[in-house]
Amino acid sequence: MELGFKSNEGRNKTNVLTSFLIGEKDFVVHFFANDPFKEATKGEVADLALGNEIIFTLWAESKEEADAWSIEVRNAGGTVFSEPAAFGEGYYGFGFADPDGHKWNVLHM
Repeated sequence: MELGFKSNEGRNKTNVLTSFLIGEKDFVVHFFANDPFKEATKGEVADLALGNEIIFTLWAESKEEADAWSIEVRNAGGTVFSEPAAFGEGYYGFGFADPDGHKWNVLHM
């Protein structure tokens, strides 16, 4: 099982950026080093230990797939902050932080 991210290094290979393609339409997500990020956004970098700037949502085809992703996240060095569980009306999923502290959730409905 993999998270389904594809490396985008062919187009964006630098020492200040890592880039991934996500999903069938190759949605691009860039993770910048702090100084280039501040320059690109003309602002400060959020302290992810104090708060969050955004949460990315990934879709799971089944509860079992969401559970498998939670194991993969841990194996890849991520931290599950909300264990896989049912919630709301018909939702199932979990939340995790990548090694840099960016928040993600995996949902099945």
